[in-house]
Amino acid sequence: MINGKILRDAIISGANNIANHRHQVDALNVFPVPDGDTGTNMGMTISAAKRELERLRDDATVAQVSKVAASALLRGARGNSGVILSLLFRGFSKGLAGKQEAGAREISDALALGVESAYKAVMKPTEGTMLTVARIASARASAYDGDPEDVAAIWKVILEGARESLAQTPDLLPVLKKAGVVDAGGQGLVCIFEGMDAVFSGGAMVPPQEEEGKKEESIYPDRNAAGEYEGEITYGYCTEFIVLKKDKGEDGLSLRAYLESIGDCVVVVDDEEIIKCHVHTDNPGNALQSALALGQLTKIKIENMREQHAAQQQEAAAPKEEGDPFPYAPVDEDTPYGFVAVAAGEGVKQLFLDLGVNQVVSGGQTMNPSTDEILRAIQATPAKTVIVLPNNKNIIMAAEQTISLADRKVKVLPTRTIPQGLSAMLAFDPEKATEENLIAMGKAADKVGTGSVTFAARDSDYDGHHIKEGELLALENGRVAFTDKDLVHAAVKLTRSLMKKDTSFITIIYGEDVSPEQAAQVEEAVRDRVPDSVELVAIPGGQPVYYLLISVE
Repeated sequence: MINGKILRDAIISGANNIANHRHQVDALNVFPVPDGDTGTNMGMTISAAKRELERLRDDATVAQVSKVAASALLRGARGNSGVILSLLFRGFSKGLAGKQEAGAREISDALALGVESAYKAVMKPTEGTMLTVARIASARASAYDGDPEDVAAIWKVILEGARESLAQTPDLLPVLKKAGVVDAGGQGLVCIFEGMDAVFSGGAMVPPQEEEGKKEESIYPDRNAAGEYEGEITYGYCTEFIVLKKDKGEDGLSLRAYLESIGDCVVVVDDEEIIKCHVHTDNPGNALQSALALGQLTKIKIENMREQHAAQQQEAAAPKEEGDPFPYAPVDEDTPYGFVAVAAGEGVKQLFLDLGVNQVVSGGQTMNPSTDEILRAIQATPAKTVIVLPNNKNIIMAAEQTISLADRKVKVLPTRTIPQGLSAMLAFDPEKATEENLIAMGKAADKVGTGSVTFAARDSDYDGHHIKEGELLALENGRVAFTDKDLVHAAVKLTRSLMKKDTSFITIIYGEDVSPEQAAQVEEAVRDRVPDSVELVAIPGGQPVYYLLISVE
């Protein structure tokens, strides 16, 4: 049997191990663009759990440890691999709910729930990925017939199953076999399992190999986010508390309705087994009394806002700390819509802001934002419904996790590129209903042809192309189209390939590594090769990694 301390140390050890090997895992990505960040995404995701677990006491139960880990992983999830990892631990936590200790059978059952949770979240699961590695490892655990209390023994079985499945991933995905590598996400999962095994086997935690330069803040900030909102103080007491649900089916809607009747700035976030509440009211006792009907209370904090008003004003006026650019804003009932977009590059960000986006989260290729970063941008958008534009296929899953976490309605429009996001915003009509807008915006995004020019991050024989490191790499709607050595030639060739008979508009967004002179040469060359009826504009986007983003409509 293991207690909470052992499970806590095991997960921290797993986090250290993937962090130590993240660059090796990144290098396994077979797609040759400079977006090989699977190891980094998984490492940063589980590091969010590590920071929270390090705060737990040694007497925490396995239920408490798994719950803290799952919640932190969900909010810290980056990229598809990070989201899948968070879902594995979320199911794992459900399997250990209410348990003081856990034996081999409990661990096996919990892992099975984790695998089930991860598979359900992926619309079209691909075998030969980390999903397969997790599933085979879980199946091995289910077949284990040894000591039902020996966690060390069953984890050896799990780890061996994961390693064997990882070795077989090239046989399931031809692209892996051709590149001579195993699946990056599967390797990352094995790294985490190996780190956990070190503790389950009775040894010490895997130590981190690199000193952390700047201490990362907890994803649960100590500051009162709602208190940052500057407005008239109608009610005197800022009241915060967490309800530990006695009925897991309770959704918190009735509590929210009551709190809104006795105060303002109401925030009620329902997260499976807890309800996190915030309200400004003159009757904090009534708020607590109403919440007691739903379960036990913890983390109660009541502050006299009038006494602290001056301090809160000073805090709100202070420059925002780097990494926390989104101060909380309560929902404005008169604002039906708001928008959050993910983008990189000052020019690209300004384009979205000019089109009506409220908040832009820095991110894209090579720097996928976490679920929590997207969530904070949503919570800073004072609208009843917030539409999120991920603008990258590897960010869509992380954005979708915010739907159940936000205190307002969230809709994720699965845009995969910057041009798709821009076209979607142009199609928005404030007079239309939400679903009607989402359909129209989705259709507009689908009509856009997206081209991009970047550089090959590694030698590769990919999708029929012999690619050399450093060559210009042209992608057409996400697929490798060709390689080149001349930026102007690549831009012309890619644009003409994207064009159709009814093309009427072309936008070229050039990145931070393209000089104005080069941009002018690209614009002139493309203009000379397209019909006069096609409108062409070139815009400085300032985006990293991608020299050119080309939108053809």
